Amino acid sequence: MSSRSFSYPQQSGHGAYATDRSARHGVSKLGAEGYTLIHGARQLRVGPFAFWLVLGTLAIMAVWTITTATYFAFRENVLTGLIARQAEMQFGYEDRIAELRAQVDRFSSRQLLDQEQYEQKLDQILQRQTKLESRANALGGLGDVTSSIRQPPRTAAPGSLGTLQLKPSPITDKGAFLLPRGRQLRADPSNAADRDMRGVIAHLQASLDRLEQRQAATLDSLEEDYRSKARRIGGVLAELGINADRATVSERPGAMGGPFVPPRAPTDANGFERQIYRINIARIQLHRLTHALHRVPVRKPLEGEIDLASGFGVRQDPFNGSPAMHTGLDIHGENGDPVRASADGTVTAAGWTGGYGRAVDIDHGNGLSTRYAHLSAIEVRVGQSVKTGQIVGKVGSTGRSTGPHLHYETRVRGEAVDPQKFLRAGARLDGSI
Repeated sequence: MSSRSFSYPQQSGHGAYATDRSARHGVSKLGAEGYTLIHGARQLRVGPFAFWLVLGTLAIMAVWTITTATYFAFRENVLTGLIARQAEMQFGYEDRIAELRAQVDRFSSRQLLDQEQYEQKLDQILQRQTKLESRANALGGLGDVTSSIRQPPRTAAPGSLGTLQLKPSPITDKGAFLLPRGRQLRADPSNAADRDMRGVIAHLQASLDRLEQRQAATLDSLEEDYRSKARRIGGVLAELGINADRATVSERPGAMGGPFVPPRAPTDANGFERQIYRINIARIQLHRLTHALHRVPVRKPLEGEIDLASGFGVRQDPFNGSPAMHTGLDIHGENGDPVRASADGTVTAAGWTGGYGRAVDIDHGNGLSTRYAHLSAIEVRVGQSVKTGQIVGKVGSTGRSTGPHLHYETRVRGEAVDPQKFLRAGARLDGSI
C-alpha cells in the first residue's frame, strides 16, 4: 500500500483537541477516498467498500452468533412449545370430530325416533280405518243406513299419504310405512317434508274423527228412529186391541229353522258393538210390529180422500126410511174405480152375496176381516193371497144399492166394528208404514 501524506489544517481550541483525540483512537475519515485506522503509532488505510464489507460481515456474524446462542439456550423450550401446540391442535380436531359425531348420532337417533313415531301414528290410523270399515259393514248389514256414511277411500287424494309413496318397513315388517330414500323424514320441524307428513297425518286423523262422529250420530239417529216407530205402531195396535205377538206367530216364514237361542247383551264389547246389539233388537221389534200392522186394515180401500155417503151405525134405511143398522161405510166412488185391499190377507169369499151384490171378503188373521160390496167386477178368487193395495174389484152398484159406491166393512171375530177407527189409526201412522 502506497503512503500518502496529508496536511491537516491547524485548529485551535476545542476543535484541535477533538481531532487529536479521534486520531489517537484509530479512526480517521479521509473523505471520499477511504478511512485510516490508527492505533497508537500505527495507521491502516481502508477503502469505503472494504470498510463497509468488513463492518457488515462483523454485524452478520454477531447476529448469527446471538441467534445461535439463543437457539441453543432456548431450544428445549421452543420444541416443547411446538409439540404442545401440535398436541393442542390435534386434541382440538379430535374434540371437534367427536362433537360432530355426537351430533350426527343425536340427529340419527332423533330421526329414527321421529320415524318410529310416524310409523306408530300411521299404524294407529290404519287400525282406526280398519275398525271404521268393519263398522261401516256392520251398519250396511242393518239395511237402513243412509248413504252419508262412507268408508275412507284407499286411494289417497293429492297431498295425502298416496303422494308420498309409502312402503312397508323392512326392519319391523309389521305393516308400518317408511318414506323412500329421496324423501326421508327430517327431525328438524322446519323441514318441508316433515311438515307435509305432519299435515297429512293430522288431516287423516281429522277425517277419521269426522267419519267416526258421523257413524255415531247415524247409530243414535237409527236407534231413535226404530224405537220411535215401534212405539207409535205398538201404541196403535194396542189401541185397536191387536196382539202383535199372536199376529206374527201366526205367520210362518219360508224355509228357515234352527234351535231357539235367546240373545244376550255383550258384556265385554265396546260401545259401538253394544249399540249395534240394541239397534238389532229394536229393528227386530219394529219388523215384528210392522209385519203385524201389514195385516191390520188401516189403509184406505179407495184412492184419494174418503168421501162418506153414510157412516157406521144406526141410520135411516135408503129404501123404506126405517131405522136400520149400517154395518160399514158407504164411500162415494165412480163406477169402475179400483177397490184395493186395506191389508194383507186371504180371500175367503168372492161372488154374489145377497143385498151386498158382488162382494169380496178377506181374512187378515188375528180375528180381523174386511168386506168390499156392491162391486161391479171382482178381480180375485177364493183362496188367493192378496197384499195391501192390491186391486180386488171395481166400484159398482150391485145388490141393494141406490147408486155407484163402495160398501166397506171391518169385522173383529165376525162382529162388525166402525172401520173409521182403523182408518184414523192408519192416518196417524202415515209415514211409518
